[in-house]
Amino acid sequence: MAGLHEIVGGLVVLAFLVLVIVNVLRVTGREIGFARPLSMIAALLLLVQYVLGFLLMGGGARNSNLHYLAALAAIITVGLEHGWAGNRPTAHERAMGSLIASVLTLVLVLVAYMIGMKNGAASMEAAAFISSLF
Repeated sequence: MAGLHEIVGGLVVLAFLVLVIVNVLRVTGREIGFARPLSMIAALLLLVQYVLGFLLMGGGARNSNLHYLAALAAIITVGLEHGWAGNRPTAHERAMGSLIASVLTLVLVLVAYMIGMKNGAASMEAAAFISSLF
């Protein structure tokens, strides 16, 4: 389960990185039709990651408090992106709000991921799982 948590964590970081790039393009004036669905997919991956994390905690796994704080703070920035930024009057303001929120989210999930990789004993399990796929 810990290996799956690490894999999904990597996907969360990747999804928010792509979302930041898309939002940069939107701020520069490009119309990106899949920005909103991408944002929803990234948020869904984050939700799956929370569920896996809570299951791990229920099974006795522990990490640092900073890992939990950074991960849970992302709820606020994702909410800002989906709520506040999405309700701005102009397309440029919506894109700028989404960019700011997605950058903040990326920083938070990256910090949580890096702490989790450093402190988690699941690195070996994740590597074994990935190598078993090939």
